[in-house]
Formats: sequence, structure tokens, C-alpha cells
Amino acid sequence: MKKLLPTSTAGSLPKPTWLAQPEQLWSPWKLEDEELVAGKLDALRLSLFDQQQSGVDIVSDGEQTRQHFVTTFIEHLSGVDFENRKTVKIRNRYDASVPTVVGPVSRQKPVFVEDAKFLRQQTDKPIKWALPGPMTMIDTLYDDHYKSREKLAWEFAKILNQEAKELEAAGVDIIQFDEPAFNVFFDDVNEWGIACLERAIEGLKCETAVHICYGYGIKANTDWKKTLGSEWRQYEEVFPKLQQSNIDIISLECHNSRVPIELLELIRGKKVMVGAIDVATDNIETPEEVANTLREALKYVDADKLYPCTNCGMAPLSHEVARGKLNALSEGAEIIRRELSN
Repeated sequence: MKKLLPTSTAGSLPKPTWLAQPEQLWSPWKLEDEELVAGKLDALRLSLFDQQQSGVDIVSDGEQTRQHFVTTFIEHLSGVDFENRKTVKIRNRYDASVPTVVGPVSRQKPVFVEDAKFLRQQTDKPIKWALPGPMTMIDTLYDDHYKSREKLAWEFAKILNQEAKELEAAGVDIIQFDEPAFNVFFDDVNEWGIACLERAIEGLKCETAVHICYGYGIKANTDWKKTLGSEWRQYEEVFPKLQQSNIDIISLECHNSRVPIELLELIRGKKVMVGAIDVATDNIETPEEVANTLREALKYVDADKLYPCTNCGMAPLSHEVARGKLNALSEGAEIIRRELSN
């Protein structure tokens, strides 16, 4: 990426009202069968248009073809029974009804590759594609087969690597693995979680990223944040080992969070997607607010390694608010580009 401070989103963007219920996370599809297939691609085109109109530099599909950032991938795997559901606590935070692993997990065919090819045909801009990370996948299931979080994570890492290699071949420039679980299970992350992630990126020549945030702006997450005190230092637990890892880019939450910005020093040398847009509020940032977050980050991240981004996905927001936030992100980054060129 040659442009200084290239902007991107962490992942999801609002779906059109005719595809799914707006301002609702993981809402069911309103279309069926062939209409749904065509509708998802239409939504992808609209999402790309919004990003391009807002001046986003590294574009994505806006996760328009996915109902859920983890389970949509798992739905395509064998060994997982979606009828046999259990209630588990997700990231030690909230209960959810999840599918059960009943046998060896495997990937019978590509999951997102055709969608990625379609996106690649629509734009000359660099494209980023998000996949769930192994640890976050195992935290979204009930395991009745492997009986080991680590064993299941390694199996998912192999499957993700198969998908990632085909996404790279389809023209994806950056493959991002979403790992909110990295902000919770610190011992596991350091003992085997990062190693699993490195297995998922094995052999890739495109850039790779890991996205670690404090979650969507849903009540379970905002309530959890209230328990974290005046400083959120979770990143401190995993940054040292991530700094030594083969992952190219680390994507994290900064704006309106209580993350001490100096923690970025722990990943000095890595490219950093700095979250400069708060996705847990409808308030649209001013370009100057975005610029202030980026200025602070530049104390610890070299300018050629800083990628302005959103804190997390924006699926639960209205289309109007998300567009406003994308515009602010681009305009704020442009302020800093001008300052750096003077």
C-alpha cells in the first residue's frame, strides 16, 4: 500500500433495509434462495460504493454476504450440527445458543472465495477480507467431539489456511482474522492462540492482519466495558508475543476507549490499524477528533505503518451514521497527511 495513512474499516457495514432488518446485529435475511444470492451481491456492490464515495482506501465487502462474522463460516463446515444447539457463555460475557461439534471438522468447499472474486472484479483498490480467528471460532461453539479447546483451534487453523490461500489467489490483498477472544483468554492466547493464528496464515504471500477489539456496541459488551476500570490494559497481555509473530498488521480499538495509547509501543515495528471511529455510538466524529486519535498514535507508530480504521464493525448502525463516520475517517486521515507533508 503506497498511500500514506491508508484508511479501511474493521469489517461489517450496515445491510440494506431490503436484505436484513436495519440497526440490528445478526438479523435474519429477508430474501430466500436465488433472490438472496443476487441480493447479497447487490448489497456488496452498494457497500463498496459507499466506501469509495467516502474515500476509503482499502475496501471490503462490508460483510454483506454474512449474517454472523463467525457462524456463517462455520455453517459451511462438516462436523458441526446446527440443529443440536447448546447454551454457552461467549467470551465470559453473555449466553448464546450455539451449534455443537459432533465429529471431525473439515471444509468441503470454499466459503467466501466466489464473493471475494466478485469484489475483486468491482474495484481496482486494495481489498481486505475478514475471517474469524481460530480462538474466536471455538468460543462460538459447544465441542462434543475434541473435548479440547486447543485441539479444535488447531483444526480450525488448518481449515482457515485453506480458505485464506484461495482468497489470496482470488486477488485479496489483506486477509484479516477477527480475534476478540484475544482480549479475554490471555493465557491461552500466549500458550497456543498466536501459534494457531500463525498456522492459519502459513504460506500466504499477501498481507495478514489480526483484529482485536472490545466488541460491537451491544449491551453485553458495553456492560462489560463498565467493569474494566479507568484503564483497559488487556492488550498489554498479548502485544509482546504478537509483536514477535508473523502477523503483519494489528487492528485495535483506540477512539473513545480507555486503552492507554502508550501500549502501542509494545508492537513497535508492526503495521497498526488504529481504530479512530467509535462504533458504539451514533455520534459522528468530527474529522479533527479522528485526527487527534491519529496524532496520539503517531507517537508510537511510524507514519508509514499507521492505517486509520474503525474500532470494530458498523453493522448495527444506521446507513446514514455509518456513512458519516466513514467520511470523518477519510477527512481526519487527510488532515494528518497534510501535516506530515509540511
